[in-house]
Amino acid sequence: MIRRENGRIFLSGPLTLANVGQVLEEGRQHLGEGVATVDLGEVTELDSSALALLLAWLREAKAGGRPLGFANLPEALRTIARLYGVQDLLPVAR
Repeated sequence: MIRRENGRIFLSGPLTLANVGQVLEEGRQHLGEGVATVDLGEVTELDSSALALLLAWLREAKAGGRPLGFANLPEALRTIARLYGVQDLLPVAR
């Protein structure tokens, strides 16, 4: 589900309510170790819990004074973010 390469983590497979809690905790560990980019290019399925996950990680990174950006946001996630009016809260990383 999470693979780490240097300062980036890659999420893969489904990212839904069924597994978002586990991904949240695993990602927190990586973010606490200095990961600054989350790449979602390998996510195969998602729901609104994926957006909640990204916003939780952003809140924690900001509280810790750490940068965080998201790469390869799936269009479905962008759509959900627009529907909730939070698309501008998701910093895009290269």
